[in-house]
Amino acid sequence: MLLRKFIDLITSLKLTIACLAAAMALIFAGTLAQVHLGIWEAQQRYFQSLFVWWPAEGNGFRIPIFPGGHLIGAILLVNLIAAHVKRFRWTWRKLGIHLTHAGLIIMLAGGLFTDLFAVESHMRLNVGGTKNFSEDPRRMELAVIDTTNPEVEQVTAIPESVLRRGGTIEHKSLPFRIAVRHYYQNSRLQMAGEAGGAKQPIANRGPGAQAVVEPVPRSTGVNDRDLVTAAVEILAAEGSLGIWLVSDALDAPQTFSAGDRTWQLAMRPVRYYKPYSVTLQKFTHEKYPGTEIPKDFASRITLIDEDGGVNRNVLIYMNHPLRYRGETYYQAGFERDDRTSILQVVRNPSFLAPYIACIIVAAGLLVQFGYHLVGFSRRERAVPA
Repeated sequence: MLLRKFIDLITSLKLTIACLAAAMALIFAGTLAQVHLGIWEAQQRYFQSLFVWWPAEGNGFRIPIFPGGHLIGAILLVNLIAAHVKRFRWTWRKLGIHLTHAGLIIMLAGGLFTDLFAVESHMRLNVGGTKNFSEDPRRMELAVIDTTNPEVEQVTAIPESVLRRGGTIEHKSLPFRIAVRHYYQNSRLQMAGEAGGAKQPIANRGPGAQAVVEPVPRSTGVNDRDLVTAAVEILAAEGSLGIWLVSDALDAPQTFSAGDRTWQLAMRPVRYYKPYSVTLQKFTHEKYPGTEIPKDFASRITLIDEDGGVNRNVLIYMNHPLRYRGETYYQAGFERDDRTSILQVVRNPSFLAPYIACIIVAAGLLVQFGYHLVGFSRRERAVPA
């Protein structure tokens, strides 16, 4: 009895309508929230989550107040599959309907998987420069780097979400603990002499000991991002090694010694390392005559993959990306000096799903309408004059 009720629930048209109504309400609320939160934060809170939480900030008790985009999409996908399986009856007359439903299922599943597993990052290259990693400018990490061996660097990356929770961080690769004393989602740094006598530095080691941190509201612009800053204390076996200020505003990593080894601290964008390297050989930037409007810009790179035996030159320009090892490199932008190219790096395991879904849906609609058109024509010919 309970099983039948559950099957009736997940296959009902009422559930479909409820999910569509909830999706419309979520889109409306998320669009309004972009005014105060910005597009990226609103996407995470409303569309890339199972629930919309209240309160949104903080690590304490929170309650879900509305289903998020991932939950609504998952329920719609299950509802569509279950309803199709329950009412499935194979006949040639319904081939078009079956194909259309299959295409919609692939489209929903592909969109959900893209949102869950796709990774976007950027690779910023100077002419003649080489990199084997890309960076996500909207996600930060605290990199603790063992530089004792000048030829090999061992990096322990602590995600921003761990810093946000505070407390003490321990890792088996580190001979010390890291205590988060202060954390700022967005901040502004000033020299101690310029900030006035009322504000004092929160760090006592490194260049951060001369800086004052001022918290500021979250950035809401499309091209703006928060300046994440934290004050961390290094707790080694011999005692405290001081409080260090880590921020993306500090250009150079900060060096200290612990456990007979040399270490560096740096707050930086999250890095995705590649088993190959990319070298920018040349960057060209063409403009429309008499204007500063870009007409075309392209990057000629050298791709070297020693494991795969690859060493080739590739030209990346608008609408002509490079696809390699499951990643796609697009020409995304450049710096004003025309010597720095910005490549967008996208890893999307389900990037073919929308194309396949559109082809199947189109085929299903053609079959369905074609079948009815042929039937209508036959009936017209059978009617006596």
